[in-house]
Amino acid sequence: MARGRRLALIAASAVLAMGSLAVAGCGDDDDSGSNTAGGGDSAGLSGNITIDGSSTVGPLTSAAAEAFNAENPDVDITVGTSGTGGGFELFCKGETDINDASRAINDEDIALCEAGGVTYEEFRVASDGITLVTSINADLGGDNLTLPQLKAIWAPDSKIDNWDAIPGGSFNDVPLTLAGPDSQSGTYDFFNETVLGKDANDAVIESRQDYSASADDNVTVRAVQSAEGGLGYFGYTYFEENADTLKDFSIDGIKPTAETITDGTYPLSRPLFIYVSTTSLAKPEVKAFVQYYLENAITLADEQQFVPAPQEALDAGLAELG
Repeated sequence: MARGRRLALIAASAVLAMGSLAVAGCGDDDDSGSNTAGGGDSAGLSGNITIDGSSTVGPLTSAAAEAFNAENPDVDITVGTSGTGGGFELFCKGETDINDASRAINDEDIALCEAGGVTYEEFRVASDGITLVTSINADLGGDNLTLPQLKAIWAPDSKIDNWDAIPGGSFNDVPLTLAGPDSQSGTYDFFNETVLGKDANDAVIESRQDYSASADDNVTVRAVQSAEGGLGYFGYTYFEENADTLKDFSIDGIKPTAETITDGTYPLSRPLFIYVSTTSLAKPEVKAFVQYYLENAITLADEQQFVPAPQEALDAGLAELG
């Protein structure tokens, strides 16, 4: 399942990029190559749209791009997945029109955009819940973890390497190995802030680094699948796609589901965003794409196995577009 959707993302990006090997950036460049009347009217749209950022949001954006491109074949859209942080580095230099983000923009990103002279609008497009997983064959003696236990496991000075060493638990004697996203990932940032918190200087505490780290969530999937007592984390949709080989944990007694993620009762729930530069929003093809994305976000989320954003958030985004 995961392989199918991730290959679909790659294929869609390749198809969308055909005929546009050199893609125009945004920034202060007003040459969009557009040939259209403007506004939200898609008739006669052409030009380039460059998107990068979160690997969690990427498949949803790619699906939106593919559907939009089917109606607007003269708009060339590329979708990259260099991670939320890596995407913001490009976006804030004016090299992309849109950044997919699995966390809200942070102070470091804001400073980068200010330095690059890039202003932007934020739009919520879906919801997600970071899901803790292990192999479906793992015999650990429990399927619930608490936030304090996660903090003990992932703390920067943690030496916990066996499930039976997790404080407050009654897990079996099984070696514990860890896997997860690397430091460019918005999932990494959100997990650290939610689970580990901030230090005395108000900086997010970084997790221990002796784990299998990758920008590719599929690497985390494979690391957990192959380990006797592996523990990894990534977006909820990655778990859904690999539920035949992985099992999830409840957090503080609450299981991650579409319902608990949407209503926010799952402790690791989070919104998913796209950030669009205001310079790019002046391009008719970009504005039309963002409008299409928001208008179809719930249908796209359902089709791509994402948890939809609340309708009121999508309505607020559309109102912002004008």
